[in-house]
Amino acid sequence: MALEKAQQGQTTAMICSGDAGIYGMAGLILAMKEEYSDVQVEVVPGVTAASSGAAVLGAPLIHDFGCHKPKRSSHTVGKGLKKRLRSAAEADFAICIYNPSSRKRKDYLKRACRIIGEYQSPDTVCGYVSNIGREGEAYRICTLAQLMEAQTDMFTTVFIGNSQTIRKKEAMITPRGYENG
Repeated sequence: MALEKAQQGQTTAMICSGDAGIYGMAGLILAMKEEYSDVQVEVVPGVTAASSGAAVLGAPLIHDFGCHKPKRSSHTVGKGLKKRLRSAAEADFAICIYNPSSRKRKDYLKRACRIIGEYQSPDTVCGYVSNIGREGEAYRICTLAQLMEAQTDMFTTVFIGNSQTIRKKEAMITPRGYENG
């Protein structure tokens, strides 16, 4: 509808939470734009759940990391999920998971933690933030074993540390590695 109104000469906006170019609407709008040749599209960056949630927890994404967002389809729990999560865990990346649970994917986070646990210790420092930047924002720092049992939803972002991630009081920190030369 925004593209149709723009084609008619109106100034329109497609607004989504977070960053339009990271799990947002920018790709969809740009792909659909071909049908609306007279429309100019400007993608305006926002603040991702990964960066805003990381700030709540401390500094969990200071070193190499990967982001993962399960598709709405339960098919993502198959080979693709396993391969991506295994690769990130094996490479010792910190991992950020968007929208870890839904009504159709109740056990998704538990399955993801099991896969990551093939390469990471049950004591790996993890955290999650719900309702980032909204009323009711809450967070918890925990271990991978505890995360497996956490109650999350579509408004939660999960952070799984790498083998070097530490907890300092109420902060989750993944060191940059400068101290190792």
